[in-house]
Amino acid sequence: MAQTEFVDEVQVNLRGGDGGAGAASFRRESHVPKGGPDGGDGGSGGDVLVVADHNTASLLSYRDHPHRRAESGKHGSGQKRHGASGKDLIVSVPEGTIVLSRDGEILADLVSHGASFAAARGGRGGRGNARFLTNARRAPSFAEQGEYGEEVWLRFEVKLLADAVLVGFPNSGKSTLISAVSAAKPKIADYPFTTLIPHLGVVRFGEHEFVLADIPGLIEGAAEGRGLGHTFLRHVERARVLIILVDLASTEERSPEEQEKILLSELERYRPDLLERPRLVVGSKSDVATVEFSGMKLSAVTRSGLDSFLGALSTIIESARSSDLIAESYAVLRPREEGFSVEREDDGAFRVSGRSAERVVAMADMTNLEAIAYVQERFRRMGVERALVRAGVRDGDTVRIGSIELEYFQGFS
Repeated sequence: MAQTEFVDEVQVNLRGGDGGAGAASFRRESHVPKGGPDGGDGGSGGDVLVVADHNTASLLSYRDHPHRRAESGKHGSGQKRHGASGKDLIVSVPEGTIVLSRDGEILADLVSHGASFAAARGGRGGRGNARFLTNARRAPSFAEQGEYGEEVWLRFEVKLLADAVLVGFPNSGKSTLISAVSAAKPKIADYPFTTLIPHLGVVRFGEHEFVLADIPGLIEGAAEGRGLGHTFLRHVERARVLIILVDLASTEERSPEEQEKILLSELERYRPDLLERPRLVVGSKSDVATVEFSGMKLSAVTRSGLDSFLGALSTIIESARSSDLIAESYAVLRPREEGFSVEREDDGAFRVSGRSAERVVAMADMTNLEAIAYVQERFRRMGVERALVRAGVRDGDTVRIGSIELEYFQGFS
């Protein structure tokens, strides 16, 4: 039977839904020859929320389909009927997923079920022409367009959540052990790197229940990228307890003490505080041991020593749980910058940057003269024209705002 592929790192493109356009319409009824503006507002676009879900085991679905988009808002219509807002898109990820920006900055750490992060916000719906009615503007002929939804590229990385993790060299008996004490069924064979993906197993021993993880074997130099284990070293970070498994029948002619020293060294080089975690050193393959070992020994094949091992491990895990070593979920909240800036580009044109100014242009119907006049007035109130004059703009210069190019003359049209 084919094994489900485990994917623990992907890049995704997320986009909030676009806002719906406002309507430009006028009341038309019998006996009301000059009805006023009655265009409704467009609905807001849906947000994209990344949510930790205990029913999601892998990031596989995002590897081949990385682009996800929330629903857009509906357009407004006459009689002040507002468009419906778009539905939020829930992007489900495994518990223990870290959300990073493209440059590697951590934005959220979703440890527990239900923890969420607002990754891409939906665009604001445009206002209908009824919103622009004033004493000076009795019949506004324009409405706002919907705002585009926010678009981001993010990286998801999963760090397995386990009470204990098996750390050892390739072919040291980790997979045989986890299959003997839990329902996990990793691939097992007599050659290195049989385990190519992490495995989780639920272990029940007496009144105790805990999650045990098996990661691909480490080799010397794993912290610098050698072998397969370095890819999965991050899965060790979440574990409360480290189980250092030394092979008592190793063909590499390394003593158990030397194996332990190398494994601990690799963990320390990857992340020094890992050595502060509680750990249990256990000798595997005691039924075919070729070296002496004074510590705890077991055989997953004959099940010799398993009860002693599970009893000791249960005690250590209970103690570690009470010390609460596992971090809580968090998300980094950043307020949106609403100001603007003016700078001169290489070709001599002036660029107005900033969310507030770009939004005014993006949501305006620049084919409507009345809408253009409204934009000019908004910019005057915001101080955009003053900023352009201070930057040295002259009549006839090109001014770029978002994707729009305008020609400047005094009064900023």
